[in-house]
Amino acid sequence: MSAPVQIAIAFASVAILLGLMAMVRRLASAHEISAEVQRKLVHIGTGLYALTLPWLFTDRWPVFMLVGLTLVVMAVLRLPALAQGGIGETLHGVERQSYGDILLALAVGTVFLLAEGNAILYILPIATLTLADAAAALTGSRYGRKFFTIEDGQKSIEGSTAFFVITLVIAMVCLLLLSNVSRPNVVLLAVMVAAFGTLVEADSWRGFDNFFLPAGLLIFLQSHMDSPWQDLVVLMGMFTIAIVLFLRVAPQFGITKHAARVYTVSTFLLISVTAFQNTILPLLVFVSHAIAHRLNPCKAPYPALDIVAGVALASFGWLVIGLVTDANALMYYGLMSVGLCVGLAAVGLGRLAIRIRVGAALIVGVGLLGLYRMLMRYNPDTVWWSGDMGLTGAIVIGVMIIAGAIWPAAFETRRAAKLTLLALLVPGLGYGMKVMGA
Repeated sequence: MSAPVQIAIAFASVAILLGLMAMVRRLASAHEISAEVQRKLVHIGTGLYALTLPWLFTDRWPVFMLVGLTLVVMAVLRLPALAQGGIGETLHGVERQSYGDILLALAVGTVFLLAEGNAILYILPIATLTLADAAAALTGSRYGRKFFTIEDGQKSIEGSTAFFVITLVIAMVCLLLLSNVSRPNVVLLAVMVAAFGTLVEADSWRGFDNFFLPAGLLIFLQSHMDSPWQDLVVLMGMFTIAIVLFLRVAPQFGITKHAARVYTVSTFLLISVTAFQNTILPLLVFVSHAIAHRLNPCKAPYPALDIVAGVALASFGWLVIGLVTDANALMYYGLMSVGLCVGLAAVGLGRLAIRIRVGAALIVGVGLLGLYRMLMRYNPDTVWWSGDMGLTGAIVIGVMIIAGAIWPAAFETRRAAKLTLLALLVPGLGYGMKVMGA
């Protein structure tokens, strides 16, 4: 298929999406369809269309072009003139704040890239997001009677049950038809995928499940689809124990049960996607945030969830960039985590004298840089240590101390987002210079 034809298909796909939204909007006006049902109808249509992408295009780049076009359209539809009363109301008619439309497009592009042509790694996550997520929402809104509370609302037991059942069926069908997994492993993997996915969907907020659900399922499958059944049983037991422990420890740090479950899922994904030594610094970010929030509370509505979203999105970002550039990003990912810990330490001590804030943050930074250097030695085949990395680490620590210790008030709101972006700045520039100089 020629490039002009694929470009034309990409633009036609966006037109089809807008046509779907217009049709749903017209049906809603004629039959008084609720805003939530409108969102899910668009969600289902978009997801089903996304499942055809590996066969719709002969090259990979038109898919990413389509994702980019979709992101532009989703941003435009958020304009007040279109979001309220216009075609964008099919997505933004609900009262709660959600980034689900944008995150869905990002998820399709990310999963398509990371799947690297492996059908099951693309189809199972996207099919689960498309069908099980919609089934959970529609079942909960129509038949929900028993509810549990999360930070920005409530979910129903009935909806979560529907999600588990639909995901279990999808996982079994995909594993049987699209993989060579043994029959015992099909059952174990399907149960684990359904349980893991149900937990992610149940604990989602602001539409983040549209990204974390498919991306998380892909990472899990990529890491464990070929594991012996004994390892899967052990992994299932460890995951269960981790949830119980997090729920018991969380109240001592002022963390809600919802946030504790989210921390468990994030930890599980980190351990699944990389070697243990590369998970220590990101996990220390969660600990640093909990301590910082206890000492100097953040005014954000959901601070514990925000730091998880920041670390998770940044982690997937580094993973994607490393795959695209074919240049290992672990050293720079670790420096970002060090920077986040230092920034959180500085902001957490924001109520103390500035000399104490700077001194304490500097001690934390030096200690973490030493830990970082020690951990990176366990990755001899993929990463390296040099004077340049030492200088980059020192700059990261300096930037985070200056920002966090001198202007702690600037991080009273949106703390996680601001510190994550700041911690990404120097490692991102360093990684870019490394790639361009390679």
